[in-house]
Order: sequence, then C-alpha cells, then structure tokens
Amino acid sequence: MGINSIKNIYVFMFLVTLVSSVILSTTYTQLIGKIDENIEVDRKKNVLKSIGVELDGLASDRIINLYSDLISEVVLDLEGNITEINVSDLRSIENKSTGTTTYVLNGVEFLPLFLSESSNATIFPISGKGLWSTMFGYIALKDDLNSILGITFYKHGETPGLGAEVEKGWFQDNFVNKQIFDKDGNFVSIVVAKGKALNSNHSVDGISGATMTSNGVTKLLATDLSRYMNYINSNKKVN
Repeated sequence: MGINSIKNIYVFMFLVTLVSSVILSTTYTQLIGKIDENIEVDRKKNVLKSIGVELDGLASDRIINLYSDLISEVVLDLEGNITEINVSDLRSIENKSTGTTTYVLNGVEFLPLFLSESSNATIFPISGKGLWSTMFGYIALKDDLNSILGITFYKHGETPGLGAEVEKGWFQDNFVNKQIFDKDGNFVSIVVAKGKALNSNHSVDGISGATMTSNGVTKLLATDLSRYMNYINSNKKVN
C-alpha cells in the first residue's frame, strides 16, 4: 500500500469522525431543550401526584397548566421564613454520600416549598440514599402539618421488583393519614418497618427483600422533614 493510499485512509477517517461529531452535537443541541422540559414536567407531575391529582393520560401542557393553577412555589430561609426568592433561582447540590439535596443561592442555603390552597396541603421535596441510588420524591402534609396527604418517589435506581417498589401505589398509599408527630407533639417522622407495621400512626409496611431501601426511606424522611421544622412548628395546628 502506497503512502497516498494510507494518507487517503486517514483523511477519510478524519472526515467521518468530523461529520459524526457535528451530527451528534447538532442533535444534542436540538434535544437538550426538550430533555430539560421533560424533566421539569416530570417534577411538576410528581408534586401534583403527592396531593392526589389524577394525571394519567394528560398531555404535558395540561400538566403544566394544572400545576400553575394548583401549586404555589415559595422559598424559605433556614429559620422557616418565607423569602422573596424564586424556586427557579436556586441551585440544587446532591451530597453523594447521603443523597441529601441542598438548595443554594450565592452560597447561602434555602428551602424550597410548594403550597396547594385547593388541597390545603404543604409539599416538601425529599431525597436520600437507598441501596443503589439516590431516591427523589415529594411528601405532602395536610393543613395540620402533621398528617400525610400523599407521597411520591419518582427518580431512583433501586432494584426492580424490590427497592423499586417505592414508586408503586401500594407502598405510597401506606403513608396516607400517617402522622409525623406523636400525641405529645414530639417529631417522630415515619418509620418504614421491617415487614408489617404494628398498627402505628407513625410506621408503614416495609418492602420485602429491600431492607436497605426501606431504611433509606426512613432516614431521608426524618432528615428532610427536620430541615423544615422551624416552618412546620410555626404553622402547624395545635390540638
């Protein structure tokens, strides 16, 4: 094979690589906006699901409109006071070891919160480590800021048929009407039991064969709800 033939091969390989790179780059640029839009729609969908809104079969634009009609977004400082900051201004940072998400603006931590006047509900973002992944979701409390209206887990990498059951209705329905405070007003959160919960207002049935995932849910609920305790204590109804 002559020198010119070898040169032609390299030129051909370069041109193929260049054209492929241009095509991939163009495709990514065109799709990134759609990807971001889908992520945002999924986030809003799960906020709505946590308060029991039925969304099956609804188009993205309908979900966005429902969210706009039913949900108000606010940002709290760490003392539990409502600020004038927009949720969209916050940058989320995931702690890789714990899965806990913090939300910051200019290096200062804040707390996003979602309110539903129609459902008299307050919705809190939750996240934490399971067995294999970070689990993300939302938990909605009723107007007493004690009883659970609903919970969703929508983003995770847990084992199908085991830990991935956190996203299933049977598991999430366990939380409805459970309470995060005991009869003396102490914060006890919700424990995911190993097996069947023993008729407690503060525990739910665990997932068979998924102890680490269940423990992760217990831990993340206690951790994330604790972060909002200044707001909850200031606004909860006292029996």
